[in-house]
Order: sequence, then structure tokens, then C-alpha cells
Amino acid sequence: MSAAAKETRGFQTEAKQLLHLMIHSLYSNKEIFLRELISNASDAADKLRFLALTNNGLYEGDADLKITVEVDEVAKTITVSDNGIGMTRDEVVENLGTIAKSGTAAFLANLSGDQKKDSQLIGQFGVGFYSAFIVADRVEVLTRKAGEPAANGVHWESTGEADFSVENVDIQQRGTRIVLHLKPNEQDFASGYRLRSIVKKYADHISLPVMMVKADFRSEEDKQKEPKPVEFEAVNSAKALWTRPRTDVSDDEYKEFYKHISHDFTDPLDWSHNKVEGKLEYNSLLYLPQRAPYDMWNRDGARGLKLYVQRIFIMDDAEQFLPLYLRFIKGVVDSNDISLNVSREILQQDPAVESMKSALTKRVLDMLEKLKKKDADKYQEFWKEFGNVMKEGPSEDQVNKDKVAKLLMFATTNTGEATQNQSLEDYVGRMKPDQKKIYYIASETHQTAKNSPHLEVFRKKGIEVLLLSDRVDEWLMSHLRDFDGKELQDITKGELDLGELDSPEDKEKQQAETEKAQPLLDRIKKVLEERVEEVRVTHRLTESPACLAVGEYDMGFQMRKIMEAAGQKVPDSKPIFEINTTHPLVQKLDHEADEDRFADLSNILFDQASLAEGRQLADPAAYIGRLNKLLLDLAK
Repeated sequence: MSAAAKETRGFQTEAKQLLHLMIHSLYSNKEIFLRELISNASDAADKLRFLALTNNGLYEGDADLKITVEVDEVAKTITVSDNGIGMTRDEVVENLGTIAKSGTAAFLANLSGDQKKDSQLIGQFGVGFYSAFIVADRVEVLTRKAGEPAANGVHWESTGEADFSVENVDIQQRGTRIVLHLKPNEQDFASGYRLRSIVKKYADHISLPVMMVKADFRSEEDKQKEPKPVEFEAVNSAKALWTRPRTDVSDDEYKEFYKHISHDFTDPLDWSHNKVEGKLEYNSLLYLPQRAPYDMWNRDGARGLKLYVQRIFIMDDAEQFLPLYLRFIKGVVDSNDISLNVSREILQQDPAVESMKSALTKRVLDMLEKLKKKDADKYQEFWKEFGNVMKEGPSEDQVNKDKVAKLLMFATTNTGEATQNQSLEDYVGRMKPDQKKIYYIASETHQTAKNSPHLEVFRKKGIEVLLLSDRVDEWLMSHLRDFDGKELQDITKGELDLGELDSPEDKEKQQAETEKAQPLLDRIKKVLEERVEEVRVTHRLTESPACLAVGEYDMGFQMRKIMEAAGQKVPDSKPIFEINTTHPLVQKLDHEADEDRFADLSNILFDQASLAEGRQLADPAAYIGRLNKLLLDLAK
């Protein structure tokens, strides 16, 4: 080995910060380090098994994949080794030196300073290897990539501070060996009995055997008299959990397996474990997380299920099995009907995959429906984390649109709360006998929606309205359109028609008011011609002087803002200005003879209606000037 082969490198800034956090133990449960290292070793074995499908020589004559955990109670070290895929020197530097694949910068940006909350973030960001520094003050990694010559082995070492060293060494056995030199105050982990119990607790479900030295319960005297060769034994059941019958799997095992595949430190909200037989044969185990991942809004980020074929690992993040709006679901699917040499491109064209996607999607929606019915509080937890993603469903999944619609939750005028805890089924159950539509209003904030002038006639008549304030809501409603045979109606669009909820007397009165006010409508239209499409008498207002509406087929104000923010071109349109002829301000306007003063008052009313909608004024200075002029006139 040449001297040039050894080098010392510094960690990147984010890695230093992360290692500092690890060393100061953000983990509330320190024994987690062993679970993380075993999980990584299991992944390495899975990757080798997959690559060996097309290159059997990678096994190098040893196809018996396993993980070994050893403890030296004298030297106070723990060694976790595997005979999986291993790493090259470049891969060691990339994966262990820069934390390039771990989302570390995003992790650090999400830290709150609350140790309990921050400790839970670590698992979400996939930085499990660095948990070794919780219990160790020095960590060594010895690794050789399968198929590489022995001379291409790599030795990586770090104390978890400013830098690490890396050098080439001869390693005969492929795979990776991680040696943890325990801190003085963590040396109680140097116990075979304790490590064995941790392995049983966290790794009993993985499909590889975890080997440890077989316990010898003889006395020290007998051991010296009759020494025996060291024997290893599997300390876990080494059977893939998803292949076992549901009745044989405990809730604790399900929860630990979830943590194994998701690197999440909290228990799942719920799970669904199924074996399908018939035309297609596959096992699935799907989990509903408690918390949204940090990258949930990155629609191009890694997502999907772990795919196994005949219990052989094929790929992480197989996104073809669930639609995008269910991207938060974690789990495993294991099929006998997909080719072993499958690629992501082939998956997209496989009819078996399409059938499985349909069935798995329904399985997730059924799981959510059951959760909603049996545990409203848990479902509210789910909705708080994932509600906005579920609202993407009706636009993406026409087949299951009705199923998704039943799972949606909203704030409504029935409670007045900002909490979205009312379903469309709840709304329909409270509808008035003659009510034919489900009414809603979409605004930028809940407060704006709740206080909108458009609600006045609905409050007067006791008609419930959905209060929508999420950015995705108007997009959702443009695709949902109806529920349970009831049309969804935006109360700010078109001319309000309450159908049979308006009495014949109300309709006659409205018609008479419109005819009587026609000269006033014409005067206002002349003044606001550049700003409005139409001026008409309102049937929406009972207390406010005016409001803005949009045409029946025009784009809503919220949708227009979203499209513009995304850089999309939107069609030009002007609002409809509606006036309440019973309001004293409008009556005063009607009797105003001074045309300049009339124009100022008309513009002020229009701008006030815009502000009530949550809109920004095109010319705030002009509005303030008109208002000040009016106040001065009143003060004279």
C-alpha cells in the first residue's frame, strides 16, 4: 500500500453539525444505533442479491448472506459485519464523508431546539449510520465491494469530529465491517446478553440471519478444562415478516418493522397486511405514518414501496404501485408475478403492476376509511399531517374519486372553527330538506372566508357553507364538482340561485329591486367600466353594501393567484360588482347629484369589496386619497 493511498479529509459543514448532535445524543433511546447498523447491513445484502441475478460471480462462492454482531468485552468494542455488496473507496467517501445522500441540510433547517422533537427528525432524514457516534468515540469501517480484488479494500476511520481518514487495505472477504470503540460511559453495551436482546427486539423480522457467538453457560473452570471452538448462531427468526400469517405477527413486531423500513422513530398510525392469491399472487404490508416526511411537497422526490420479487429485494421507492397523492404511504410489496430482472421502465409497462396498483390503492383508501370510522381522533391526526396531499386525489384518481371524497375533511360555518373536522357526508346529513347543492367559499385564510360578506344570506337562512382556505382547495373543487348526487357550488361565482330555498315572494322582491335600481346600476357601470364586467343588485348580502362575484365560468380568485404565482398565463377577466340596495350607503349613493363625488363613492365601495375578498388593491394610494377626501368632506 503506498503512502499516497491514505488521506485525511474534513467533513462538510452540515456533517460536522450533525455529528455534533449525534455525539451529544439526540436519540432518546441509545440502543437504536444497533438497529440502524443492522438495517444498513440488511440493505447491503439485498443489493448484492439483486445484482447477483445477472452476475452470479459477485457471490465469490459464498451465497450464504448474513449479518454478524460481535462484542469484545475486554477491548470494549462492538463489530457489525455483513457479506453484502460492500463499497469502493469513492463510495465510502461519498456516503460516509459528505453525507451527500442524507438530506442533512434540510434536516438541520428543520431543527427546533426541542431535543425530543429533534431526536425524532433524525430517523426521517436517513442518517442512521451516524447514530454509531452516540455510543462510540471512534468508528472504523472496513469494506470491499463485491467483485473487486482484495487490494481494493478500504479502511475509513473517524472520531466524529472535524475529519476522517480513508486508505486502501487488503480485505479478503467482501462486504462491510463496522467497529465501534465504545465511549467510557457507554461500555455497558459491551455485553453479549444485552446486544442479543436488542437484536431480538429490533431485528427479529428481517429476512437475513443475525449471527452472534453462541452463549456458553459453563463455569470458567469448565471452560478452561475443556475449551470449545467459537460457535455462531442466529438470534433472530430471519423470516420476512410480510410473508408470515397476520395471526403470527404481534403489534410490536409490526411497529418495529415499520421503523426498520421507514427510519421513522414514531409508531405508525395504522397498517394493512394482506396476502393476495388468484390471478395475481403477492403479499403487501402498507403503513400509515404519524408524521409527514420533510420532503412530502417535493413531488419529484423519492417515494414508493420497497419491491421484492419472490422475497428477493428489487428496488427501494417503487413509485409505480401507488398514485402520487398517496406518496406518504410506506411499506413492502412482494410479488411472484413480476420478472426478476425488472427495471423501473419495465414496471411502467407491466399489466400485472397496473392491477396491483389498483388493488393497493383501494387497500390504502379502505384502511383510511376504517380509521375514520373507528377512531376520529387518530384520523384527525392523520388529516392534520396529510390532508392537503389527499386533496390532490380527485384530480389524479378519477376511478377512486368518490372514495377519496368521503375521506376529505373541511372547516364549515356549522362549527365556525378553523379545524378541518367535518366530512362531506356530515354536511349532506345536515342539509335542509329543499337544498340541492353543497355550498362553499374559497379564500386565502380561514378568517377571510369566515367573515366574507358572501355568507350573509346563508347565515340568515341557516344554510351551512364549507370554508376553504388551503391553496389546493379551489383546484380540488374544480375536479370534484359533485358528491352524493349534490352539485358543489362556489357561492362567489355566477348569480346566486338558492332554488327552492328562496320563496316565490323572495324571487319577486329580487326582480322588483333590480328593475327599480336599473338607473343606479347604469350610473355605477359607467364610472367603473374599466374595472368591472357587470354591475347588478345582489341577493347575497343582508348587512354589507357591496361585494364582488366572478362569472359562472371564470377562474376563481384563489386559483388565479396560484396560477400566476406558478408563472402560468391566465385569461383576462373582470369581476362582477354587486350592490345591496337596502344599505344606507348605497341609498346615499343613489341620491348623490355631484358626479365627481358619485365616482369617488363608487370606487371606494368597489375597493372595500375587493379588500373584504382578501384581494390586493391595484392602486392603494388612489383608494386612500378618495377615502381621505370623503372624510374631510364629512368633517366640514
